Amino acid sequence: MLQWNSQRVVALRAWWNALCPEREIFLRSGGQVKFIRISRRAQLLTLGGAAAILLGWGGVTVTMAIDGMALKQERAALAAKGQSVAKAAGKVADYRKSVDQLAQDLDARQDFMDELYRAHFGGEDDKAGEDLLGKDVPDDKSAQATKVSLGPEAAPLMRLEDRQRRFALLLTGAVERRAERAAAAIRSFGLDPDKLARSAARAQGGPFVPWSGDEKALTGELEDLADAMARMEFLERSLLSIPSGQPTSTPMLSSSYGYRRDPFNGHAAFHAGLDFPGHRGQPINAAADGKVSFVGQRSGYGNVVEVTHGNGIMTRYAHLSGFAAHVGEKVSRGETIGRMGSTGRSTGPHLHFEVRLNGQAINPRRFLEARKDVLKVQQIAKARFADVGDRG
Repeated sequence: MLQWNSQRVVALRAWWNALCPEREIFLRSGGQVKFIRISRRAQLLTLGGAAAILLGWGGVTVTMAIDGMALKQERAALAAKGQSVAKAAGKVADYRKSVDQLAQDLDARQDFMDELYRAHFGGEDDKAGEDLLGKDVPDDKSAQATKVSLGPEAAPLMRLEDRQRRFALLLTGAVERRAERAAAAIRSFGLDPDKLARSAARAQGGPFVPWSGDEKALTGELEDLADAMARMEFLERSLLSIPSGQPTSTPMLSSSYGYRRDPFNGHAAFHAGLDFPGHRGQPINAAADGKVSFVGQRSGYGNVVEVTHGNGIMTRYAHLSGFAAHVGEKVSRGETIGRMGSTGRSTGPHLHFEVRLNGQAINPRRFLEARKDVLKVQQIAKARFADVGDRG
């Protein structure tokens, strides 16, 4: 075994000697010959240095490659983090946008309700809205839904939305009750409020102006509130247009509505109104708010003033001695529009008073003998419209 190892050592040394034999180099320069001898050791040192340089360069190259791979991985990780941050930022932006949109919707809804309330119940100083709105009491279910959907920052807005919805529901109920009182008052005059509303609904028009607000602000509760307020507005205005005021200060009637004997020939005749006796020049007053539609003479009536009140209702004041109004003039209940006289087919100073619905004469007595509760509803409606008009 030892001999075999010695042989291997000898063979390896022989291989090295063959790889790096001693070399002699002759150089001729300027007629002179120089002899350079390169020993085996010098060759081995040179080869070792070259190998060391190659190994060092390889190590540096491998290190740089490893560093490049690590840098690439770090860049990829940074890019992934950047995308994650951008995604998170996008979620934050979307969240803020949703909260801002909710705030804008609530502002628009509040403006809508404020405008409705001012238009129908008065100005901002009225405290009825606060009473209807109630206190800001958070609802557990809505608060839980808020945490899930928008987060705690939006909780006050969500509570405000709940309060607005409750306000709309409560106010809608109050408006519907008030509208029903007006409808009952109209029925007491023998008129059908629903029929009046249908007739008024057909008489609509005007240029188309697109809605500039946010339609999302008009939730179901607000649409119901707007419809209820529109109905109350129509019924109360219709109630004010019903002629229930006394057309003159004379309380006694000389002739009633319906069948009578004609005062001139004694034949059976139809009397389309009520006669109020009095003295010449006595003031004649409008029985309801309206617009003067006729001033002049009509056959048999003499001097006449006619006032239209809307919803097909018209009042006629006949046998006048003089006029105190002109066509197109708006008059209020109780305002003087003429003077009592005995013009036309008349036997003496008196007022002939008619109420016509869609051109047909109806009994005025039902309007002039209105119950106190009906008159009270009229007074409330008149005061509200006067208050809204003053604020407007």
